[in-house]
Amino acid sequence: MNQNAAPSVGGQLAAREMVAETSAWLAPLREEVARVIVGQKHLVDRLLIAMLTNGHILLDGVPGLAKTLTLKTLASCIAVRFKRLQFTPDMLPADIVGTMIYSPQDGAFRTKQGPIFSNLILADEINRAPAKVQSALLEAMQERQVTIGDETYPLPTPFLVLATQNPLEQEGTYPLPEAQIDRFMMKVMVDYPTRAQERAILDAMATTEPMAVPRIVVSSQQVIDARHVVNMLFVDEKVRDYIVDIVHATRPPIAPALNLNGYVQTGASPRATIALTLAARGMAFLNGRHFVTPQDVKSVAMDVLRHRVSVTYEAEAESVTSENIVEKILNTLPVP
Repeated sequence: MNQNAAPSVGGQLAAREMVAETSAWLAPLREEVARVIVGQKHLVDRLLIAMLTNGHILLDGVPGLAKTLTLKTLASCIAVRFKRLQFTPDMLPADIVGTMIYSPQDGAFRTKQGPIFSNLILADEINRAPAKVQSALLEAMQERQVTIGDETYPLPTPFLVLATQNPLEQEGTYPLPEAQIDRFMMKVMVDYPTRAQERAILDAMATTEPMAVPRIVVSSQQVIDARHVVNMLFVDEKVRDYIVDIVHATRPPIAPALNLNGYVQTGASPRATIALTLAARGMAFLNGRHFVTPQDVKSVAMDVLRHRVSVTYEAEAESVTSENIVEKILNTLPVP
């Protein structure tokens, strides 16, 4: 199936069948996650999109909103190697990627690989570690490899960093470097549950009994097969132009019609254009479609762009955030 050409009627039927076949594991996975996690559909959908499109994801929210629990639960449902890293201010890069260890027996140095050599990495409270630790993740996140000493080692497939962070206003947190933030496909803001959801959480978890252990319902090969299909989903030329228009609208000088000049310091990079396309494909796949709609693009645009747009001091003085800017762009640009 050619992703750049409109499929024929027969091709559309084959594409629908392929999507239906390779997405059959989504429903059992959602059900298994729902045994532990109440609500949080938006969060779970974004985690699935990240997994389907080989993109890292950053979750932001105050402590206690089940960010870590959601990531651990999802990882427990997939037959992959999973490591949780608790980031702290005294952490060292070697604690993540590994180091060279001297062997007194033969006088040689041997490589001891760190926990980064896993499929799913839960980087818990990632912004509690200093910049030198964050820099150790850059090569792994972008190139899927790690250099220890003079040797470069490929990371396993699939490889994803699922990170959580607390708001920067909290004591003991460090801002992540811009180069690292841009490597996260999406930044998802985790909000408080609704009253009904919180009541359900109370009924399910206000006990000293251990929580239900999630079952493995998905193999790593199923995820890889689904990724191949996601890459082939059809994106119409008008939708592609719409994606480029959205990203370009974040960059100064901004079109006068948006009335945002003076508010944006830096806009989204071409990496955002790629991420937005992939995320829209992932959303279409979750909805069981073999083609991407403009609504797929709009539904994921905020999560893809909010951390890639930086605002000026003038915007901060007027309480204008990057989210306000992205929302204005999405509400103003014509939809194909």
